[in-house]
Amino acid sequence: MAEIIDGKAVADSVVAQVTDATAALAGSGIKPGLAVVLVGEDPASQVYVGSKSRRAKECGFHSVQHDLDAATTQDALLALIGELNADPAIHGILVQLPLPAHIDADAVIQAISPDKDVDGFHYINVGRLVTGALESAFVPCTPAGCMLMIERVRGRDLTGLSAVVVGRSNIVGKPMANLLLSANATVTIAHSRTADLPAVARGADILVAAVGRPEMVKGDWVKPGATVIDVGINRIPAPEKGDGKTRLVGDVAFAEAEKVAGAITPVPGGVGPMTIAMLMAATVTSAYRAAGREPPRF
Repeated sequence: MAEIIDGKAVADSVVAQVTDATAALAGSGIKPGLAVVLVGEDPASQVYVGSKSRRAKECGFHSVQHDLDAATTQDALLALIGELNADPAIHGILVQLPLPAHIDADAVIQAISPDKDVDGFHYINVGRLVTGALESAFVPCTPAGCMLMIERVRGRDLTGLSAVVVGRSNIVGKPMANLLLSANATVTIAHSRTADLPAVARGADILVAAVGRPEMVKGDWVKPGATVIDVGINRIPAPEKGDGKTRLVGDVAFAEAEKVAGAITPVPGGVGPMTIAMLMAATVTSAYRAAGREPPRF
C-alpha cells in the first residue's frame, strides 16, 4: 500500500515556518501585509476568502479584506488595485476569482504589481517561471504546494525521473510542468486529447492529475511505486449516504491507485490545504524581498 501524503501536516509545517519568518521580521518593524479583494457574494468564494484571511492573521500578518458589491465597476476595482500597489504596508494582493461577468479578469490580474502578485498569474511572473527565474518569480499556489509535497517524497533534485502532468491549464498544468522541469525531471504534459493516455501515464515516476474529471485516472494507469499527486476536487453523488448526498473525490481512483503507487495524496486532505499555506509563504517572501532580505526557502 502507498504512503499517504498528509497535505494538512505539510501545510501546517509551512505555516509554522511562515509564522517564524514573520516574527523574525518584527525586529525590523515590518509586518507582511496581505490584501484580499472579493467582488460579489459567491458563497464558495466567501468561504475561501474567509479561510485566507484567518490564516493570514494566524501567521501574524497585516490582513486586509475588501468586500465589494457585485455591481462594482471595473474602473473602481482597478483604482483599488492601484491604491494597494502603492501601499508599502501591503506585500501581497489577491483578487478572488471568478469575477462578475462585466469585469475583465485578465485586465484586473495584469494591473496587480508583479512584485505583489502572490497568486503568480501576472504575465511577468509567468515569464519568470517559464525561463527558470524562480528566485524572483511568484508561482501559482496550487502547483507550488504540489511541488513541495513531491519534494518531501522524492527530494529537490528530480534528475532521472519521468513526470507526467495530466492537464494543461494556466493555473495548474502548465506551471506544474515548468516547476518539474526546473527540478530536472523529464516532463510530459498530457491531456484529454493525448493518444493512449493510460500508456503515457504508466511511464510516470511522478504523476500529477489536474484534469477536473472525477476518478479519471485508474489504478492500472499508475506505474508501480510512482508518486501520485491528485489536484482534482470533484463532488459526486453518494446515494450510500442518503438521498441527495454527495462526496468529494479527486481525478484519481484512489482505492485502485493506492494499491500500486509508492506515495499518493488523498482527496480531501491532500493538495487542498497546501494552496492557502503556499499563499502565506508567497506573502512572507514578498515582504522579505521588499525589505531587501533573503526570503526563507520552503
